[in-house]
Amino acid sequence: MEFTKKKLSLFITIGLLIVASIVAFVAFKDFIFEPIVHPVAKIAQKIEYGIVTDSFKIDRSEIKSGENLGGIFLRLGVDQKIIGNLDAYTDGNFNIRKLRTGNTYTAMMSNVGNSKLMYFVYTINDTSYVVFDFRDSLHVRTHAKEVVRNLKSVSGVINSSLWATMQKSGVDPNMAVALANIYQWTIDFYAIQKGDAFKVIYEELSVDGKSISIGEIHSAVFNHNGKEYFAHRYEQDNITDYFDEKGQNLRKEFLKAPLKFARITSKFSNSRLHPILRIRRPHHGVDYAAPKGTPVHTIGRGTVVKASYAGGAGRLVSIKHNNGYTTSYMHLAGFGPGIRPGASVSQGQVIGYVGSSGLSTGPHLDFRVYKNNVAIDPLKIESPPALPIAASFKTDFDSVRVLYEKNLKLVR
Repeated sequence: MEFTKKKLSLFITIGLLIVASIVAFVAFKDFIFEPIVHPVAKIAQKIEYGIVTDSFKIDRSEIKSGENLGGIFLRLGVDQKIIGNLDAYTDGNFNIRKLRTGNTYTAMMSNVGNSKLMYFVYTINDTSYVVFDFRDSLHVRTHAKEVVRNLKSVSGVINSSLWATMQKSGVDPNMAVALANIYQWTIDFYAIQKGDAFKVIYEELSVDGKSISIGEIHSAVFNHNGKEYFAHRYEQDNITDYFDEKGQNLRKEFLKAPLKFARITSKFSNSRLHPILRIRRPHHGVDYAAPKGTPVHTIGRGTVVKASYAGGAGRLVSIKHNNGYTTSYMHLAGFGPGIRPGASVSQGQVIGYVGSSGLSTGPHLDFRVYKNNVAIDPLKIESPPALPIAASFKTDFDSVRVLYEKNLKLVR
């Protein structure tokens, strides 16, 4: 019995040692063979125009006066057969003859061997470029850069001119042009006064982190002569316009004048001494003096009913508008693109150019307006407003308007 107990005790001891050894071995095994994972550092790659450039020698330069693409490629070692057939390779993607002096290009050449040209990138403008891929024959593709739109705001008080105020505020002066276009039916920007003020919420367009221009103006308020003029951008029935706080369209059916910059030399009269014929007769129009070639714009949307030479009136364009109105533009040097009888024109479209055709003493535009075939004074025309916010859009517009005006109050 004693022997049995000793034997049993020995077996138990041996068993425990075996178990302990197994556990130790497993633990040791796990420790030895557990894979050790080290974080792998990412290799930074430099990418330009969607091309990894780390393995290339880079040459950057500008197009010089008189330079052409063939000459640049020849200097960079491109085969003359390829240069002689560039038009075929571009396949209409890019006009190789339209290089602009001062535009930049980037040549990417192999770092090994004879430094073969691999890619050539020409910057067309701020938003597009063309890539010539020489790796295997030649492939040419144009690309557009991503344009980022950031919502911004600006405010200012006018001390001298709107343009100068924009420059002082560090804003693209083209903002002044954009505001003038929006308010052209309600504010005379040649008559703005010291102390007038503005607030604008707008889009700034940028490419590669660089501001390139202003985008759409979303909302604005212009305080002119003590009165606030709101302009809120809104789209209804696929047409975008600017509306005031009451939902009235800022755009009118007619522009105030068919020329942007001109002076009046003769007004509407029933008895004017003709400068050439030296007789008195009605002059049912307004004469605007302007340099030859100055663009002439239609004051409203309509249909061209006449575009031809008309005796003493010279080259003339007549346009039929809504509500019985017709406008005529006389003594033109030439007609605008696509201007012919039956053509539809939009407000502000160029329909011709100032000239001196017909009975004329010098370059000017004789502008006339008819209502139901009766001549009326163009300077006294009461332009009806364009379509206001429709009843079906009123609730939605008001919610947008309230948000715009709330944000305008926060602009400093």
